[in-house]
Amino acid sequence: MLNLNPERRIRTLLEEAGIEINGHKPSDIHVHNSKFYGRILAGGSLALGESYMDGWWDCKKLDVFFTKLLQSRIQDKVQRDPKTILAALQARIFNSQHGRKAFQIGERHYDMGNKLFEAMLGPTMAYSCAFWDGANNLNQAQTNKLNHSIKKLHSNPGMTLLDIGSGWGSLQRQAARFYDLKTTGITVSREQEAWSNRKNALYHLGDRAKVKYQRWQDLPNDKRYDRIISIGAFEHFGYKNYRAFFEKVRSIMKDDGIFLLHTIGGLKSVHANEPWLENYIFPNSMLPSMEQIDKASAGNLTKRHVENKGFDYDPTLMAWYANLMRHWDEINASDPQNYDERFLRMMTYYLLSCAGTFRSGINQVWQIVYTKDPNLEYQHAT
Repeated sequence: MLNLNPERRIRTLLEEAGIEINGHKPSDIHVHNSKFYGRILAGGSLALGESYMDGWWDCKKLDVFFTKLLQSRIQDKVQRDPKTILAALQARIFNSQHGRKAFQIGERHYDMGNKLFEAMLGPTMAYSCAFWDGANNLNQAQTNKLNHSIKKLHSNPGMTLLDIGSGWGSLQRQAARFYDLKTTGITVSREQEAWSNRKNALYHLGDRAKVKYQRWQDLPNDKRYDRIISIGAFEHFGYKNYRAFFEKVRSIMKDDGIFLLHTIGGLKSVHANEPWLENYIFPNSMLPSMEQIDKASAGNLTKRHVENKGFDYDPTLMAWYANLMRHWDEINASDPQNYDERFLRMMTYYLLSCAGTFRSGINQVWQIVYTKDPNLEYQHAT
């Protein structure tokens, strides 16, 4: 392998995954720039994504391409590139969620534009894995997830619910409207805060659904909640902060409280994000392992139930991609300078490569229920 030229080396690796260059299968890639091979060998996964954004290669079924690539365990066959190693070292040295850094994910990703997310996510504006059992469409599947999650909390009307990383407020509205809970949400996105509070006002929810622009680190310890939930936010907290997060949850939870953590997870413990996702989609983020979560929660909360919904994220991402393509002309027309062809290629690469990670089983989605009192009676809600 070491003596092969860059093109031959890339061809050989891809052939082991059942992928041809300029082949006829939908998962084969078509290379438009001969510098592609050297760029990938020098820059690894970051260069693969950037070269796609630059139009250096194409693939009819990018989701299938990534599924094949990951199922072949190509990541174990290639040497980690220097940029990946540097990112891991930086993550070990620096706290990527310290101070103002906690707000960067909101500013760079969640504030990209509500019109974009309205078109892509659909009516619920839920930006996390939908639950597809018995669902025929994305809206129904997301509503399934909201109800399924709330029921696990075994709440009574009038209870207080804190949503850490509340997004555009879909779970809050569901909990306030249909379960009569008094909800507070926090988000590090100004756009999400404003959008959620406007939507809540349309439903006349009053003090039953309020959203604040706030880090979880700044939640006051003198305010305690009956129930706490966090869906799709833990991935942005960074491993250096996991234990502090569980300590915070414990400190603001009533003695008979229940906490539901919903997070994407990885099979292996890592300390940094995948380089392309770090640079273009989710800065200062990473996927936790179950080992890291268990270590951080130990001594703080008692784990009562775990559910894996990882394979539901593949159809969720494909539904978001279908919505993106269906509405692309109007998205592009709303802001052609920012929503240009390169942006579309970036979003395509993001959604379809992530679909491949879940379809291949590399990534998981966990819902973990905790109680503060280890002796509290808890029965899993189906």
